[in-house]
Amino acid sequence: MKPKKIKKILIANRGEIAVRVIRACRDLGIKTVAVFSDPDRAALHVRRADEAYHLGLATPKESYLNAEKILAAAKASGADAVHPGYGFLSENAAFAAAVTAAGLTFIGPDPEVMTKMGSKIGARQVAEAAGVPVVPGIQHPLKDAEEALQVAQQIGFPILLKAAAGGGGKGMRVVREAKDLKSSFTLAQNEALSSFKDDAVYIEKLIEGPHHIEVQVFGDRHGNVIHLWERECSVQRRHQKVIEESPSPFISPETRRGVCEMAVRLAKAVGYYNAGTIECLVDHRQNYYFLEMNTRLQVEHPITEMVTGVDLVKLQIQVAEGEALPFRQEDIEQRGHAVECRIYAEDPFHNFMPAPGLVIDMQYPLGPGIRLDNGIYQGFQVPMDYDPILAKLVAWGQNREEAVQRMQRALSEYRISGPKTNLYFHRRALAQAAFLEGRYDTHFIDRHMKEILEVPHEETTKAMMAAALVKLLEESRLKPITGEVQVSDASSWRMAGRKLQMRER
Repeated sequence: MKPKKIKKILIANRGEIAVRVIRACRDLGIKTVAVFSDPDRAALHVRRADEAYHLGLATPKESYLNAEKILAAAKASGADAVHPGYGFLSENAAFAAAVTAAGLTFIGPDPEVMTKMGSKIGARQVAEAAGVPVVPGIQHPLKDAEEALQVAQQIGFPILLKAAAGGGGKGMRVVREAKDLKSSFTLAQNEALSSFKDDAVYIEKLIEGPHHIEVQVFGDRHGNVIHLWERECSVQRRHQKVIEESPSPFISPETRRGVCEMAVRLAKAVGYYNAGTIECLVDHRQNYYFLEMNTRLQVEHPITEMVTGVDLVKLQIQVAEGEALPFRQEDIEQRGHAVECRIYAEDPFHNFMPAPGLVIDMQYPLGPGIRLDNGIYQGFQVPMDYDPILAKLVAWGQNREEAVQRMQRALSEYRISGPKTNLYFHRRALAQAAFLEGRYDTHFIDRHMKEILEVPHEETTKAMMAAALVKLLEESRLKPITGEVQVSDASSWRMAGRKLQMRER
């Protein structure tokens, strides 16, 4: 394929991933086009892009899931390529095909491959044909709860009901006893239908206490496929990843080689090109099984970039232009260790409910080995209409101990005033002995939630002081300036503390 240089890219996404793509484009001298909904009119990705086009109302179907409006914006802007980011339309084969049909370059894999690997049942069939081990289960959607019971009894409880077209834990139910299967099947079907417009559900054997290991793969249009090593993604809540690291502290060198070679074999079997991820489950005996493939860039891609030195977004664009991979497998090494914490606008003390709001103040973490992929700024109103991710905080070190220490230091520096966040949750999670020693699996959060959310006395005092300061700042902004201005040598923190003490008397 003859390389065709891309001059302008429309980013069909929002938030921190849109900002990340814009930065890669700037490095390559490529113009960028942002799209936005009503609440995102003043979002950071809109400010950073060269151009921006309004899509419509806040609801995703009227904005970031509206393929017609996005393609119209691409045509109006003169963009010659579309980058989907992750989420929204990133794994929608029909959208990728529509982009190509409009004469634009889709920065991602072939739509036919997306269709084949986007179905979890289809992906299992491909994996088995390629000789890749899969979790025991079935290769077809279940007709009804009665068939589900028959299959479950053959496989043996506990089992996992999974949406065939799903991801992110949607349409997924653990069933440990036959009496719970019918109700769980109905719930899984309903959630799958509402999330993916497809109620197809299948069964897998539940692997108890597994590690969630994924391998970053990359292919070009010249038949080359490589891996960029693995990521440990076992710190999860409701099947959603929260903390990731690379390399995995659990798997052995032999298992690492095995899962990475398996990932490349599977990607080659489907003729994959651009960025993709092969996800696996690894049990406590280090047996590994193919789980699914994500035909897009992953949220946690920065830790792979930190340990390999490869700019994955930049490489996505170059491969989409038709260029061959600029390196061979033996050129890709894991250097040091990286940890990522996903920063969400949510309240850990109230069942992690989304907590949107106005960002009143921010203090960024800095220093050696720290990277922040940020999607907000002071004065931005975090909307309630989308995934509550605000930023991704990444720490790199020469080894795991240094990376974790740097992450702890960065989390202690990081402040976001206004919406509630999970920063405290991360500080406490990283302090647990099981995490520090690398002794954790996908049940880590469930096992340690009580200790993680336990609030020491000094933390309570700090939280009260911070709340008092925020209230003081809000009141000072709202109060009109009249008469003589009083100047004090006392700091705002001290004044807030005095005000708090007076209220407690």
